[in-house]
Order: sequence, then structure tokens, then C-alpha cells
Amino acid sequence: MSLRINDEIPNLKVTTDQGELSLHDYIGDSWGILFSHPKDFTPVCTTEFSAVAKLSDEWAKRNTKVIGISVDSAEDHTKWKADIEKFGGSKAGFPIIADTDLKVAKAFDMLPSEAHLPEGRTPADSATVRSVFIISPEKKLQLVMTYPMTIGRNFAEVLRSLDALQKTYQKPIATPADWQVGQDVIVALSLNDEQAKEKYGELDVKLPYLRTVKS
Repeated sequence: MSLRINDEIPNLKVTTDQGELSLHDYIGDSWGILFSHPKDFTPVCTTEFSAVAKLSDEWAKRNTKVIGISVDSAEDHTKWKADIEKFGGSKAGFPIIADTDLKVAKAFDMLPSEAHLPEGRTPADSATVRSVFIISPEKKLQLVMTYPMTIGRNFAEVLRSLDALQKTYQKPIATPADWQVGQDVIVALSLNDEQAKEKYGELDVKLPYLRTVKS
């Protein structure tokens, strides 16, 4: 069964280039981002890992731990990180899961259960392993983005989505299209006007069902 939004992620024990760990223990009381790749030493993925490394301060500001995953070995990950750091000019301090048995890829529904890695495989054999998963401190899946092999991920959008999730998590508010930190948010329909005013102050009523407040 595939993971759905608000499902608890499986507490898998995994091997990484930084040793053995469990996903729940690694996330701890933080938010978590798992970002997956079909193969080491590939061009688009190298640019993406470099982008994640450059954002290390931004992840820390948001109490967020990132962890990569590729279906190659931990030894390959260690070698690949040298290229990632050379290209991006930033240390890649996050761990990368060595998902050689596809355990994580299948548990997160990135590959069908019968998938296997053929001899002499290419990235196309695991092409669907190109997703971003944002996970709450309660270890619940909050957002999934999946990209084709030809499109590098926009990590500014990942950051924006993380900001929006942290702003609205377990609160009766939502964010509108293209929302950025500091902009107004939408009040949930579970609150009537009186309740909304009491909780958030003055309402800006755009439509009877679309009310915004200062964030």
C-alpha cells in the first residue's frame, strides 16, 4: 500500500555513507526531507545534491534534517560526494542512504514491489526514484513532489513549501497560491467570522469563503 499524506513513514533501518541509522531516530524532533535519486555520478542529480548542500544554513534555520537516497552503495556515495562538493563549492554534510536492495524506494512507493536492479543498469532502470518527501516531527508524511529525470528540482520551491507547512501545521489556516513568508494567510472554514476574529484579529473578507489575515 502506498504512503499517503498524514501517514506515518516506516521506521526503516538503513545504511548510509555515515553509517547505520533508523529514519525515525534520524529525524528526531525535527522536520525531515528525504530526497531521492536514481543513480550516483549523474549530471542532474549532482547539481541537485549541490543545491541541497548550499542550503545547509536554511535547513538548520527551519529545524529540518535532510537525507538523500540513491540505489548505489555507500562507498559510491562517499566518492560521489567529492564531485558534489567540487561542483557546488559546499560541504555535503547530510547522509545518503545506500538503497541497494530498493527497500526504501519500494516502501515509499517510488518503485513497484517487483522491481529489481539488472546487471549493468542505467538510471532509466530506477528513473521513478526522483522524489522529495517532507516529513513532520511526528514522522508523518506532509508533502510529495516527483520529477522526471530531465528536470532538475527547484529547491527554492521545496523551501517555500516547507515554510508553508511549518506555518500551517496543525493550525486552522492555509496559504494561498504563490505564498511567501510574511504574506497573508487564509483562515480555515472550520472557524466562523467571530471565531476567526477572536483568534487572528481583523479579517480581510475577499469572498464569503475566502478570508485572509496577517501572518
